[in-house]
Amino acid sequence: MPCGEDWLSHPLGIVQGFFAQNGVNPDWEKKVIEYFKEKLKENNAPKWVPSLNEVPLHYLKPNSFVKFRCMIQDMFDPEFYMGVYETVNRNTKARVLHFGKYRDVAECGPQQEVDLNSPRTTTLERQTFYCVPVPGESTWVKEAYVNANQARVSPSTSYTPSRHKRSYEDDEDMDLQPNKQKDQHTGARQAGSVGGLQWCGEPKRLETEASSGQQPNSLNLSSPFDLNFPLPGEKGPACLVKVYEDWDCFKVNDVLELYGILSVDPVLSVLNNDERDASSLLDPMECADTAEEQRVHSPPASLVPRIHVVLAQKLQHINPLLPACLSKEESKTCKFVSSFMSELSPVRAELLGFLTHALLGDSLAAEYLILHLISTVYTRRDVLPLGKFTVNLSGCPRNSTFTEHLYRIIQHLVPASFRLQMTIENMNHLKFIPHKDYTANRLVSGLLQLPSNTSLVIDETLLEQGQLDTPGVHNVTALSNLITWQKVDYDFSYHQMEFPCNINVFITSEGRSLLPADCQVHLQPQLIPPNMEEYMNSLLSAVLPSVLNKFRIYLTLLRFLDYSISDEITKAVEDDFVEMRKNDPQSITADDLHQLLIVARFLSLSAGQTTLSRERWLRAKQLESSRRARLQQQKCVNGNEL
Repeated sequence: MPCGEDWLSHPLGIVQGFFAQNGVNPDWEKKVIEYFKEKLKENNAPKWVPSLNEVPLHYLKPNSFVKFRCMIQDMFDPEFYMGVYETVNRNTKARVLHFGKYRDVAECGPQQEVDLNSPRTTTLERQTFYCVPVPGESTWVKEAYVNANQARVSPSTSYTPSRHKRSYEDDEDMDLQPNKQKDQHTGARQAGSVGGLQWCGEPKRLETEASSGQQPNSLNLSSPFDLNFPLPGEKGPACLVKVYEDWDCFKVNDVLELYGILSVDPVLSVLNNDERDASSLLDPMECADTAEEQRVHSPPASLVPRIHVVLAQKLQHINPLLPACLSKEESKTCKFVSSFMSELSPVRAELLGFLTHALLGDSLAAEYLILHLISTVYTRRDVLPLGKFTVNLSGCPRNSTFTEHLYRIIQHLVPASFRLQMTIENMNHLKFIPHKDYTANRLVSGLLQLPSNTSLVIDETLLEQGQLDTPGVHNVTALSNLITWQKVDYDFSYHQMEFPCNINVFITSEGRSLLPADCQVHLQPQLIPPNMEEYMNSLLSAVLPSVLNKFRIYLTLLRFLDYSISDEITKAVEDDFVEMRKNDPQSITADDLHQLLIVARFLSLSAGQTTLSRERWLRAKQLESSRRARLQQQKCVNGNEL
């Protein structure tokens, strides 16, 4: 472990040291950031930092150094805090300067009080993000991060016994007992010490705006706190993340890895109750709005901990088997990447065989599934996203568990995914589009609030006859816009706001999908297993974990490769297109050429080639010809049946 654990267990002590040396000179803040940057570079130090994703909250020590892998679900208004403040001793009149950065509550000794009128006090601004664990993160990703983490933690002794037994799933019960929580802390607060912090009289919040509090009891009891996860069934902590530098670099739906100081002071809940009591003196209508906003923006710290960010990194991907940074320039020089690229051909062959078995012996469908899984929006021309490759796998057996098990296979390969069961009930009742709640002043999440490179599998085989109501029609429109334009229009009541995205959409259906798709592949099973579950389970268990990991690296890595077409090949493609049009003007259109170029692009990348070769162009034409012939054949069969 890195020598000297103080930076992990007592990071505020490190910060205090730099502040004491430099005083009000702002250089101390840069020195703090540089110190932690250097610490994280030595001896695999990031693996020793406890993660909120893997470690239950009650095992983490308050004010310790932690990390969190998350998605920005919402951005709250900036808040003011006392960057530097002065306390005065009531007996000796001695004055002491303190820093307010990385803290929620002012530090104040038993005989001290904050001098709010001190000329040395500085008010600064910080941004608050509401962050949730990465939606749809695969089990294998979570397990790999858990296995890599070497942090040593034990249950914290700074919590009340009732909190020792509480897991993330149970924590929402805390919100139902605010009065009990207040009673537990009242004695400690009056004695002048709460959670290890010394106070004179009432504790003082750093924020200058009244943004804390909880709903009145009647509302709390009827609606426990909603952690606002985009996808159903998600677990893990949501966090209020306080950012001090460069917050303009981040936007909603970005995936981040944060390093910072954990704040779970019990006094935060006490303050929430005090502000709730104060808000009861306001106008009743204003009180309801204020209470709802306070409840959402300052939930109990035991349920939604705070992280004061020291370092933040935007993640390009969440695959734990690869280096965090995979920019095109770095991927060329990285030894890991170059060694993997040298053995790409056998990995592709094995993956093709594996997916062929998963698709019941259909090797053509397996080829297109590989191309789909490595596809990504590489640029936008005006409003058109280039690189998207939505595949509609038609011909899937109805009333079968095939689509469910195929999704399980995909889950084992990609870092994040979600299966949308397209039933009439789901389409009419699920919330797809995030919308702004102006009462609570927050963005209420929807199913389509997903980070880049998520695999969205839409199962249309479950669709029965029925009537779509207005929300259902809006949901279908939202899916169509996502597929066609790679954007989701969030609902802000008075207007819609466009959020670009990069979601891989794979549609399974019996006939042609009701939704638009870039490419339809009709499944031609070569075998029908009598027991689908047993067949798919044996397929997964037959693959060695090391081989499965190679598949995972392959599918993530190829998204980051650069790609180009030489002038020579461009001329050859143009001549080819003219020749095909000359022979049969109806055989190929400009859209067909675009489709061919997309297939050729991902076919080349799937073989590790970053430029288009004549051989790959001919192979792309062959694949497209086979796919179209199969669709034509199916159309004739269906015509005869009618």
